[in-house]
Amino acid sequence: MWLKPEEVLLKNALKLWVAEQSNSYFILQRRRRQGDSGGKLSGLLVGALDAVLDSNARVAPFRILYRMPGSQVYWVIACGATVEEIHHHWEWLEQNLLHTLSVFDNKDDVVSFVHGKVKGLIAEETRSKLAEQEEDPEKFREALVKFETRFNFPDLEKLVTYYSCCCWIGRVPRQGWIYLSINHLCFYSFLLVKLIIPWVDVKKLERTSNTLITEIVRVTTQSKERDFSMFLNINETFRLMELLADVTIRRLLDNEAFELDPSLQKPTQITKKDLEARMQTEYFRACFRLPRAEKLIVIVDSFLWTPYNQCHTAGKLYISENYICFASKEEGSCYVIIPLQEVVTVEKMEDTSLLPSPIIVGVKSKRVFQFTEIKNREHLVQQLNKQLQLLKGGKPGCHEKPRVEEKISSESSGCPEEICTTSTALGSLVNNSSIKKEPRHSLNSEALMALFHLTETGSANSTMKMEHVKNQLWYDHFVEYGRTVSMFRTEKIRKLVAMGIPECLRGELWLLFSDAVTDLAAHPDYYANLVDESMGKCCMATEEIERDLHRSLPEHPAFQSDTGIAALRRVLTAYAYRNPKIGYCQSMNILTSVLLLYAKEEEAFWLLVAVCEKMLPDYFNRRVIGAQVDQAVFEELIKEHLPELAEHVTDLSCLASISLSWFLTLFLSIIPLESALNVVDCFFYDGIRVIFQVGMTILDANTQELCSCTDDGQALIILSRFLDHITNKESPLLQIAQQHVFSDDKEPVQQMEISDLIRDSYEKFGDLHVGQIELMRCRHRIRVLQNLEDTTKQNVLRVVAPDVSFSGEGLGDLYDLFKREHLLSCYWGGNGSAALHHDPSLPYLEQYRINSFQFSNLFCLLSPWTWGTHTDILAQRTFRMLDENEDSLIDFKEFVSCLDIMYYGDISEKLRLLYRLHIPPAYSNDDTDNLSPLRTTFVSNVQSDYFKSNCGATDYQHQLKKMLEDLVKRKKEATKDLSLMNQREFIQFCKTLYSMFREDPEENHLYQAIATVTTLLLQIGEAGQRIRNSGSMSELPSTSSKETEVLTPTDDAVFEAVDIGPKNNHPTTQPGEDDWSVSFEQILASLLTEQCLVSFFERSVAVENKLLHAKANQYQQRISLTIY
Repeated sequence: MWLKPEEVLLKNALKLWVAEQSNSYFILQRRRRQGDSGGKLSGLLVGALDAVLDSNARVAPFRILYRMPGSQVYWVIACGATVEEIHHHWEWLEQNLLHTLSVFDNKDDVVSFVHGKVKGLIAEETRSKLAEQEEDPEKFREALVKFETRFNFPDLEKLVTYYSCCCWIGRVPRQGWIYLSINHLCFYSFLLVKLIIPWVDVKKLERTSNTLITEIVRVTTQSKERDFSMFLNINETFRLMELLADVTIRRLLDNEAFELDPSLQKPTQITKKDLEARMQTEYFRACFRLPRAEKLIVIVDSFLWTPYNQCHTAGKLYISENYICFASKEEGSCYVIIPLQEVVTVEKMEDTSLLPSPIIVGVKSKRVFQFTEIKNREHLVQQLNKQLQLLKGGKPGCHEKPRVEEKISSESSGCPEEICTTSTALGSLVNNSSIKKEPRHSLNSEALMALFHLTETGSANSTMKMEHVKNQLWYDHFVEYGRTVSMFRTEKIRKLVAMGIPECLRGELWLLFSDAVTDLAAHPDYYANLVDESMGKCCMATEEIERDLHRSLPEHPAFQSDTGIAALRRVLTAYAYRNPKIGYCQSMNILTSVLLLYAKEEEAFWLLVAVCEKMLPDYFNRRVIGAQVDQAVFEELIKEHLPELAEHVTDLSCLASISLSWFLTLFLSIIPLESALNVVDCFFYDGIRVIFQVGMTILDANTQELCSCTDDGQALIILSRFLDHITNKESPLLQIAQQHVFSDDKEPVQQMEISDLIRDSYEKFGDLHVGQIELMRCRHRIRVLQNLEDTTKQNVLRVVAPDVSFSGEGLGDLYDLFKREHLLSCYWGGNGSAALHHDPSLPYLEQYRINSFQFSNLFCLLSPWTWGTHTDILAQRTFRMLDENEDSLIDFKEFVSCLDIMYYGDISEKLRLLYRLHIPPAYSNDDTDNLSPLRTTFVSNVQSDYFKSNCGATDYQHQLKKMLEDLVKRKKEATKDLSLMNQREFIQFCKTLYSMFREDPEENHLYQAIATVTTLLLQIGEAGQRIRNSGSMSELPSTSSKETEVLTPTDDAVFEAVDIGPKNNHPTTQPGEDDWSVSFEQILASLLTEQCLVSFFERSVAVENKLLHAKANQYQQRISLTIY
């Protein structure tokens, strides 16, 4: 393979390598081996060395070196594992490169040419590897070359796929190619139209139409809408665009999801196939409600023998890392979830005409699952057995873990490693969960409902009779369909769940439906250890938990006692300790209190884990992104299924805000508890689709009244009255009045039975599918995250605006440039990890911060003080000045405050800024232009230039006296103390001023003025130096009466400031340099004596032109820096 040219030393290397072939420019070498002829000791040593090295450290046996004739410098340009591979590279060099090199006269040109050619070969190899992953490698390789040529992105900008299409510019379509890369949507037209749209700028993706074209993909950003059409396969194109936008925006703007999703961590590895596989995996996890880290391996068509109806059911078999799942082709007919930890055997059966290609999966509950008509059966069985060996071999003793009522275990379900190991203490809990320790806190061994009976006495006979009937139906169902996680789940069990699970089975079935029982059995003593570790530790989450403990079902006797409150405190605190990314979120207390009613304390903990981490991902965090996304999905479903309501209620966001609590609490605090429990039953069986169905059924039942509403308050009253009157006559629980019942009803409200409500939801909206919800979630997540970003921007601008003079539009443009600089580092790298500089959990102003590399780029684009190579040095000094807490990062407010002085500050503020940039901490002896003042001719040149131009016509003592008088007046102003400037710093300050005047229309006048001021300040510094050295005023020269006037008692305060001011403690290289110093007041007063300097610093600069230039050139500047 070709290698990036790297210099090597051959002095001792010849003992390890043998030259096979050579010419004037190249040498092919073979590494000495033990089998070399002659049996030399060096060959034995090299062979032994290579033998003990691991496979990653071993050196390739062949390599090619490049050298210039007569030079001792060599570069490695290729290596090979076989003779054939290295000879192929050697022949290419001889045939294509060797004869070309003799044409060059300059040796440096030859070196540059060879290095550039080798880098080109490496790039070609990389393109070939990428192309091999595509369906048509040759076409993709050709498209990749065009993409790189047309857009000139760095190598890290990976092309994912491309399509031929039209882009509409106004009413005119432009035919060309759309390129979808990991960070951008790009379009190139043959009519020289080139568009670059970052995915992170996309606000909305939609399929629409216009008067001419029925199928259009519209891409909406903050400022524009772009329409693309004429796709060969618009369904595939639009889905890939949605996936890429979703992946990129979540990776860059949602750090919480980024940390939890490993597939987002390596964007350069994303391919079209990966995106399609990711789409299938997300659907698979959502359909079967599996852990977020679960990865789908293969999908195959198959038939499952279903003994309850004595037939083979057609469907798809899904194999993942820890599960075998089956879903019938007919929606809801049958599906099965089999944790691999429960599997005992996977075997092939004899292939017959009745049972073609069958396999048998045996589980611990002595049930056997028979799958037939499986393609590539041999490979599938081999793969499953390998996974079983890894699970049981990698975790010794896991198959002996206790099981409760045939509850099976799984190592990976519900406890993602990246969550559980967020701290050292928590990691030890996971690793040592099998170690039995005596718990310090006693846990509830029974569900609270068993301790605090809350049954209806008046109608006990009828309700208990109904409970007995339900119990019998469930026990009959268990016999036929199973009573473990791997039960057959059919339409029959859905109807049983919709009727309401019996009180005595509710906790057990919640555990089975959510697969929380797997986590419970797989992690014995984990919860007890977690409680011992977490209890007693104080943090923000524990304070919030304490505030909400007595607000959790306060009407229930279980939570009017210390027993219930203590259990609730332990579960919530343990979960906050387990998953600090979520910690504690309001509404978790209500959910957990209900779980504790029907499950033991440890079981309730694992049910909470299942809800927060599998069934409602991203719901319970600081920004509740998951709930906001589902509210947007709910709005779309209302428009689709309830058009009459959507037509009358134009702003559906009010309904979404009302329904937010429905989703967060699963209706537990919205409708009476005995009715809400039936909704929770359906939720554990069918997932989030149930909440959507029930929500739309409630709105459908109140459509007429809602359409006549005039405001949001009226709608809230109508829905609240309806929800308060949802009853459950079949429940044995005592009905508890809701606290928010409206007592001023003008007419009685008709009661709604919960069983009827749930039945209607399945009949009217039962066709709502998990896959449909996932597609809508993907689409709306983009909008939700962008809305959150807009909120962040608005809050930052509101905080910053009062302190600066930029217009609102200009400040918004500055924020966009600041944020984009961060994103460009996320795209293509830079100094430091840019991803760490964005944290949405921080206050708004601190969410985006930039490092010195990013700041330098923005400084060059936006600062009015830019002068060639000196600009970078000034940028680094400015960054060090702004970075007061020395964390190597600055926020937007610090960035804008500096620019505000440059553009809108008065002369005093601008000079103060320049002064601060030339004293510590901004000034550093490590600056590249830092030269000793005694070794440079700058001072002498300034003085000689001045004397030539003025020929002694100026009375310096008179100017000094005037400066001191002005300075005394200005000292009345309240200013921040600044350290004195020594001679080295003063020289750099003068160099900066000279750079500022370059190419100015008044350049000559400015140079003369600064020469005058510089000479004057040098005299002041020398005068102060003599005062300090002599220790008295008598050392000043007194050749004339004017000179003595300089040191009048009134003016002595100026020199007093020189004497007692802060000392410069930074090291010096020349004797006497630390004695010479001037103050800011002296520099300011001196500059004020020259009108042309005052005019220069008071001249206004148009920031609008700079902003336009920066927006147009920020990308190209960063690309150039990244490439070169």
